[in-house]
Amino acid sequence: MFSSLFFNIRKNYSFKRNNNFFFHKFHQKFTNLSENYEIKSKILQNNVQKPSKKLGRSYDPAIVEQGWYDWWDHKGFFGSTNLDYEDQKNFIMLSPPPNVTGSLHIGHALTFSIQDALSRWYRMSGYNVSWIPGTDHAGIGMQSVIEKKLFNERNITRHDLGRENFVKEVWNWRELHGDKIIKQLRRLGSSLDWNNLFFTMDAPRSKAVTNAFIKLYNDGMIYRDTRLVNWCCALGTVISDIEVDYKSISEQTFLKLPGREEEVEFGVLHRFAYPLADSMSNVKELVVATTRIETILGDTAVAIHPDDLRYKSLHGKYVMHPLLNKRIPIVCDPELVDMEFGTGVVKVTPAHDTNDYACARRNKLPIINIFNKNGTLNDNCGITDLINKDRFDVRKIIIDVLQFLGFYRGKDTKHEMRIAICSRSGDVIEPLLQPQWYLKCKDMAQRALRDVESEKIVIKPNYHTEEWNRWLWNIQDWCISRQLWWGHPIPVYHLSYEGQPTSDGLWFAAASTNEADQLVKEYFKQNNISLQTNYALKQDDDVLDTWFSSALLPLSALHWNGSNEIPINYPTDMVESGFDILFFWISRMTMLCTYFSGKPPFKNILLHAMVRDSKGRKMSKSLGNVIDPIHVIEGVTLKEMQQGLYNSNLPKNEINESVELLEKEFPEGIKACGTDSLRFSLIFYTQQTRQINLDITNVVSSGNFCNKIWNLFKFAHERFDSLNHTISIYKTISDSSLCGFTEHLSLVDKYILSKLANTVICSQNGFQKLELHEVTDILRNFIIGDLCGVYLEFIKPVLYGNQGNIDVKAQKAALKVLEICLDTSLRLLHPFMPFITEV
Repeated sequence: MFSSLFFNIRKNYSFKRNNNFFFHKFHQKFTNLSENYEIKSKILQNNVQKPSKKLGRSYDPAIVEQGWYDWWDHKGFFGSTNLDYEDQKNFIMLSPPPNVTGSLHIGHALTFSIQDALSRWYRMSGYNVSWIPGTDHAGIGMQSVIEKKLFNERNITRHDLGRENFVKEVWNWRELHGDKIIKQLRRLGSSLDWNNLFFTMDAPRSKAVTNAFIKLYNDGMIYRDTRLVNWCCALGTVISDIEVDYKSISEQTFLKLPGREEEVEFGVLHRFAYPLADSMSNVKELVVATTRIETILGDTAVAIHPDDLRYKSLHGKYVMHPLLNKRIPIVCDPELVDMEFGTGVVKVTPAHDTNDYACARRNKLPIINIFNKNGTLNDNCGITDLINKDRFDVRKIIIDVLQFLGFYRGKDTKHEMRIAICSRSGDVIEPLLQPQWYLKCKDMAQRALRDVESEKIVIKPNYHTEEWNRWLWNIQDWCISRQLWWGHPIPVYHLSYEGQPTSDGLWFAAASTNEADQLVKEYFKQNNISLQTNYALKQDDDVLDTWFSSALLPLSALHWNGSNEIPINYPTDMVESGFDILFFWISRMTMLCTYFSGKPPFKNILLHAMVRDSKGRKMSKSLGNVIDPIHVIEGVTLKEMQQGLYNSNLPKNEINESVELLEKEFPEGIKACGTDSLRFSLIFYTQQTRQINLDITNVVSSGNFCNKIWNLFKFAHERFDSLNHTISIYKTISDSSLCGFTEHLSLVDKYILSKLANTVICSQNGFQKLELHEVTDILRNFIIGDLCGVYLEFIKPVLYGNQGNIDVKAQKAALKVLEICLDTSLRLLHPFMPFITEV
């Protein structure tokens, strides 16, 4: 079999210069790569000390990886420099900034492994690469961390400190701990352009955010409105949809909520009656069912379906509120009511339910907000004894009172429902009617849709285009304000002046109080108001949604300050990320940056799947299945993993459960696999396009592959040394590399060179198609199957002497071919395994 294969190779590919399959293709594809290695050679010739590593008996990632990153960084290999290339090409990519609050998780490790492989490949291919790093100020996340820290260490709240001192605490924490993420990124081998490191609340980014907001406001793109929002009572702020988790239950369930000692009941449908206001009616009461009986005090109507014959006589009638001495109307609403469900009657609480709010707008119903921002009842509830009581305590009281008055009609404890929970605090979301700042999105979304349709932006994998289209076609205006103390202050000032009633409408967007003051004077002139009028300006207390500043990063990370002058190196070439933030970050970058620049912020969008555990479950501390990438790299014992839980902010009951689950999931802890193994394994996993079910045993398998590479090079160097073969690593590989050897190449030499040529071409194609998992598969198959499994076994008799007969010329040719295979394999592997390929 092999003889016929070798015959065909020899027949089709003679090793003359003009018909040399391997070297012609290899030289053509890797010219820039080789030139870059020549530059590296010159650097090395300057006697710059680098980590000294010897090929030990076995592969030890801790030893192999030590010292290299510091040396790379010291030599400035990762900075975007103007290398002396003709027709210089640039590759610019923005890294999604991790939150400064925490540690890298396995999803970050996947993201940065993919991006680093791309950056190194482009750099090796002759591009001037700027892979821009940064960290995010994390808004809600950071504020929550500091609030917990203050309470745990000093038993105080942010309100005890006051806003100014609390913000100082946050900055102090950031100065002390903000470089943790940076250290972890370096540990992953990320070849980031550290000269351009940003923080989303540093001075340049803050200026860009402020100026961008002002322009959008002046252009009429930002406005203020009162709508229902996702309100977290524990945090005291509106949160975005992405920060809402949903818990599905099918029966009575008790949940532990922050700030409460007693668990709260959910999954129960309570029924109660509204007596008819008209005593002459045949129908004496309307029975409704609700899971939120505490909101009864905000009811302003009950709704029926207009086609429901049971209630035809009640059109235009009223019911009496069972707890308040007032009538409320019966409205007909076919959009809200399903007459086949339950009694066909629905209570309408416009201020605390999205569907009810829409019903109120259609039927011109009053809207009564009964909750304070901390989840207690306010004066609007109508019952003095309930004011300032917690919403869930009121739930019990309401049931007791309804039972006492004879209006309670029982409950169903087998009710399916989805509970909206704040991902930051664990509290149940309260729909609340609040004035907020909104950004108009319809027109910007249409431009983003056109840019993808015309392929000005290419999304890969392309099936995500459907999701892109679905989101942007149905986009709503974006609520960009947050009721926090930590974040970008919204640069708007409220005006109140003598003789003018308090109004929410007089706002001026300005970068400072002085600028706002000038705008007020202009306003007074235009409206014939005396400049001697006493007035007051107050900046809005709210801050901007973290995603707003993140959406400007393709511009602001390139040092745009919010002016009309667009950076010369804009747009970037690519954004790579998990598909979960396609809408929340990537589409918003596309909309805002295109609005300001007239061009899309990137040419390619590359998306990868979410990382889950080996069973396909979402990683969560409460499940005990969270994998810390540093644990995989350096190894960790079960005891150390459990200790990390004890040191966390998790509730004690969750800690105990998680400790037990960790013992089941990782009974032996996690073996040290090294950075190269983790990176290679994660990128290989990207063939799973929807969901990556990560199994640590596969990372261990990649570690075995590293060990195979190590043993291969150890064997080769032993043969090189014993046979006095001079290796030529760091020199260009071209046709001349085999000068003097081509006549002595055996069939198996030609076979492996042909396989190598194909591997080079397939690797290049894989990177160009952005199918990096294909490249990892190709390289593993070549090194293990072709190089080790076939070629080495065939040439061992040549290298050791076949029964005492030594063919020196064949031996030298085999050594040269082996050297070329090893050198080329290192280059191809380097984007994935940067450490072992340096040794």
